[in-house]
Amino acid sequence: MIRRLGSKKKAIDDPSAVTDEQLMDRLKAGHRPAGGILFDRYHVKLYQFFWRMCQDRSLSEDLTQVTFERLLRYRSSYQSGQSVRTWLYQIARHAAYDHFKKNKLRISDFTKADDLGQADPNHRLEDADQQAQLREAMKQLRPELREVLILTRYQGMRYQEAAQILDCSEGAVKVRVHRAIKELRTVFFNLENQSS
Repeated sequence: MIRRLGSKKKAIDDPSAVTDEQLMDRLKAGHRPAGGILFDRYHVKLYQFFWRMCQDRSLSEDLTQVTFERLLRYRSSYQSGQSVRTWLYQIARHAAYDHFKKNKLRISDFTKADDLGQADPNHRLEDADQQAQLREAMKQLRPELREVLILTRYQGMRYQEAAQILDCSEGAVKVRVHRAIKELRTVFFNLENQSS
């Protein structure tokens, strides 16, 4: 279970009126309730990012928690004006790769999916078979292609944001997205032909 991090300091009166960047500046200055608001805004999205990468509910919860622990630990490295979302996903990405490196695994080794129907309720296809086939096709993509699709299609990031997270150019992200969609389409239809 993912726990909300924070303290009992005075809460922010209207969290919806405060930007992520303002919250991060407050957190950096020691106002810990700002971290709780950031948690509320991002924990589901980060969980979904991790779940789509490794399709393991428990690991996704753990990595989400690690990301927010690192957010608190490294808050002083945040530069005012920087996109919090981009910075947070960079932390998340490093948390995942640190986990896999420490355990001598590759993200592509994580294909076990537990209780997939409950783990990803936000993206349902009309046909359950197509949904399962799409999940299987995503698992078969190379990790770098899967990651760029998750960021741009499932997390709704602009190419510029994804480029910052992936530490590459916007053009490189466009190329990866194009390749990922092409490869996904091929894998998807191959799976469809196998099941026919």
